Amino acid sequence: MASVQTVFRKDKLNAKGEAPIHFRIIKNRKVSYVTSGIMMPESQWDFNKNKVKTTHKNSARLNSFISSKYTELQDQVLEFETINKGLSTKELKDKIHGKAPAEFYEVTEELLLIYLRDEKIGTHDADKAMLSKIKDFHKGNKLYFAEITPAFLSKLDTYLRVELGNKTNTIHNTLKLIRKVFNYAIRQDYIEPGINPFIKYQIKTEKTTKTYLSEDELLSIVMLPLTPETRMELHRDMFIFAANTGGLRVSDTLLLKWNNFDGSHINFNIKKTGTQSAIKLPTVAHDIIEKYKKQGKSAKYIFPMLPDDLNEKDARELDNAISSASAYINKNLKFIAQKAGIEKPLSFHISRHTWATRALRKGISIDKVSKLMGHAQIRETQIYAKIVSEELDKAMDVFNE
Repeated sequence: MASVQTVFRKDKLNAKGEAPIHFRIIKNRKVSYVTSGIMMPESQWDFNKNKVKTTHKNSARLNSFISSKYTELQDQVLEFETINKGLSTKELKDKIHGKAPAEFYEVTEELLLIYLRDEKIGTHDADKAMLSKIKDFHKGNKLYFAEITPAFLSKLDTYLRVELGNKTNTIHNTLKLIRKVFNYAIRQDYIEPGINPFIKYQIKTEKTTKTYLSEDELLSIVMLPLTPETRMELHRDMFIFAANTGGLRVSDTLLLKWNNFDGSHINFNIKKTGTQSAIKLPTVAHDIIEKYKKQGKSAKYIFPMLPDDLNEKDARELDNAISSASAYINKNLKFIAQKAGIEKPLSFHISRHTWATRALRKGISIDKVSKLMGHAQIRETQIYAKIVSEELDKAMDVFNE
């Protein structure tokens, strides 16, 4: 615990025989000084009572000021140490001079603004929702970084799991947000690296199974009779298109324009990463595009789900349009799966998993699969290689029968 004391700095005597009155902070045998702004002749300082002698013409006013500053300083030191017992005397001094303890919610909001600036609307909205959970758990006006200890994280984990019914990987995402904000705060010099609780606390995750369709299941969707030129048929065709064309994400499929198609390839920028991609269309995908060219329902988009007058430069408008369309597509895909006798929880993203496993089974090398899927790192693709490998292992089990 730090201690505070008023001292006459005899070691700082000037030529006039005056010295400053300082407040000395001692913690773990280390010392820092905070000035009171008062200079005092040595003859006017009462070393026994540690205050200005009554013979000084302004003794009452000066002693009152020193006493007030001393009490204020003690209160500040107590407050900062309550928040973070690990602060050094220098850090205490810095905070007393106006550098307040870093506050978690304020720094998180700063990071959220950066996501809006960079048009990362999905990340912004997801992180904002997770921040609300943390605020509900803490039930306080402020949350200082130093309060977020391994014990705090453990209690938050329990709250999310028991009170909100969150699964392990959902909890992982919330704790990962906290870790991300800590890393940002450290990079900005808002906090010291030593208070990062993730040095000791490990975030738990559960392995998830990638759901994908077999060739027979995919064929059953292709062959399913649907009323022509309906939304149901459109959503089925978009799914089949993606399952044959590099496993396009739903956002990229929705945003495909007629000027992205050169007759044999689609050339576009991947929305998630901003990188360019060029994919040669197999016959199935090419036939689907030709089908919608003949229908001519949109002058702009290949798959007529988004309005032609959509302002793609407005990140919020674009995100809302894609989210609404995706929800509609996924609702219809679940109905299609039911009609096709598929028990898997079908969503558009499953077309991505389906393409990856099909591509690897057909002998496309993992580096090419990774490139076509627009993965930033090949380890993202390796999970599909593992799935195919496990399928082959099961196939070999027939020799044990």
